Amino acid sequence: MPSNPTRRETLTDAGLRVLAAHGARHLTHRATDREAGVPLGTTVNYFPTRTALLAGLGHRIFERLAPAPAEVPPPGTAPAAAYIHAIVRRTTEQPDLTLALFELRLEAARHPELARALTSTLERSYAQDVAFHSQAGLPGGAREVALLHYAVDGLLLDLLTVSINGRQDTAEMVELLVRRLLPPA
Repeated sequence: MPSNPTRRETLTDAGLRVLAAHGARHLTHRATDREAGVPLGTTVNYFPTRTALLAGLGHRIFERLAPAPAEVPPPGTAPAAAYIHAIVRRTTEQPDLTLALFELRLEAARHPELARALTSTLERSYAQDVAFHSQAGLPGGAREVALLHYAVDGLLLDLLTVSINGRQDTAEMVELLVRRLLPPA
């Protein structure tokens, strides 16, 4: 995260904290203003509708979860498990972002306008993941990347909320997911 965030980044980061801590029902322009410590009415100047605010939060999540260029291994150097471990580490180190994303996806299931905006963000992120997967020489293709997304999302839901069977060794679970979902290299 930059040391001097823009006003938009300050507002979206505050909105993400509200969303993760209190859920979509409590996310308002005023709540975001209060969390950001800015004058009331500031958020609405940047995000005129609730849908625009929610869509802005979705975009910001992926900006913040993106690996720094130094974290991205050169093509062909990282095994798939190392890549997935890095994803799980980044997303669990910033649990508010992951919880906010789950909240956004649930909210989008009930609001078609938000669904359109969030779908665009998710599809763009997925396409970038598929391209990276291919460039990195990881086994499998677009379908396997989708399977990894489904599995990792479930793992994250279990790690960050109520667990289905107690906490398992995360590293071991990632290794199993990769071995079972990707073809051998």
